[in-house]
Amino acid sequence: MCVFTFLVFLGILLCAPYQCSGCPLGCECFSVTRTVKCVSTDLHTVPQSIPGYSKTVIVTGNDINQIGPDSFSDLENVTNIILSNNRITEMASHSFSALLNLRFLDLSRNQLALIHPEAFSIPGSPLQELNLSRSLHNYTALTDLTTALRWGGLWGLLRLDLSGNHLTLLPPGMFSHLSNLQQLLLANNSLVAVYSGTFSGMSHLQVLDLTHNDFRTFSEDALQELEKLDSIQILLGDNPYTCSCEIREFVSWLNESRAQVDVEAVRCVSPRGLRDTQVRGLGVQAIGCVVSVQAEVADLTLQTSYVFLGLVLGFVGMVFLFVLYLNRKGMKKWINDMRDACRDVLEGYHYRYEIDSDPRLGQIPAGNRGSQAQGHLRSAKSQHLPNDNCIIRLPADTQIKQGTTSPPQSL
Repeated sequence: MCVFTFLVFLGILLCAPYQCSGCPLGCECFSVTRTVKCVSTDLHTVPQSIPGYSKTVIVTGNDINQIGPDSFSDLENVTNIILSNNRITEMASHSFSALLNLRFLDLSRNQLALIHPEAFSIPGSPLQELNLSRSLHNYTALTDLTTALRWGGLWGLLRLDLSGNHLTLLPPGMFSHLSNLQQLLLANNSLVAVYSGTFSGMSHLQVLDLTHNDFRTFSEDALQELEKLDSIQILLGDNPYTCSCEIREFVSWLNESRAQVDVEAVRCVSPRGLRDTQVRGLGVQAIGCVVSVQAEVADLTLQTSYVFLGLVLGFVGMVFLFVLYLNRKGMKKWINDMRDACRDVLEGYHYRYEIDSDPRLGQIPAGNRGSQAQGHLRSAKSQHLPNDNCIIRLPADTQIKQGTTSPPQSL
């Protein structure tokens, strides 16, 4: 009896870590921690016989080329999956859609070249942490990842690790659909600039890691993009900053920004005289901006000259208006005289027009008409008529007599 009891106890001890029933071949199953480990077992596909009680699945160091919707099935209890260093190159649509409680997904150290736009799509968006460090194979994978982040329904994602992927740029709006993202890790890449709209829509971001990249300075647009993130923790250390005059705006931003920057690690790499010097607090003379300062002084002097010229012109205008005010009576008399003179000239033209337009003078010869018109003008002016339109007309009988008189006949 004692021997039987001993054998049963020994079998339990031997089978407990491997969960004798249902554990995949070559894997280790731990029922207490609900963990399945398949490490370096030369697997070509994800094991299909993973126990249903598992919460953590670790499959690393294998030769799995593709992940598809059939890779994980009937594993609703799984919350953590580690698929690092498996040489995965392709992720099909809805590869993890059966993992309704998946919180953590590690795909680091793979060779992803093809990523379906809905590869990370899971009903309810339970995924909170996604590790893709050292996993993107080329620039095409970055484009696919940008589309997958947009259409994957990852609104519940809190932490995204893209470090070590040799990224040289980040497409604008790449993270705009990750509205709840709190930590974005972009360390150990080859980023040289931050463009406008790169971090748009990230209102809940708390940590941004840009360490160990190729930033030499930050342009005005980049600083505005970082300033939109408000008072978050921004890690900018261990970049090859060139402390020349072009870094002046970045220095001002470090001194005035509300963000929590690791200023102790933000140091100059060149020129040699400023090597390992903190960027924060550098003066314009130290970074060689003396010429620019002189230009600013010259510009300020030019602006002062314009202001002085404006004041002088304003004073001259005031003096001119004051002189006009003092001579207002003489100016008024001069204006009235000019008005009367112009009126006399216009009246002369007006009388001439009235006389020339009289139809009764049409039969008078041009010479007589001119002398008669002058007579009318003299008579009109001598009478001083108040009405300008008054015209002296000849009596009707006089015109008749002139028309009917015949030369005298000789007897």
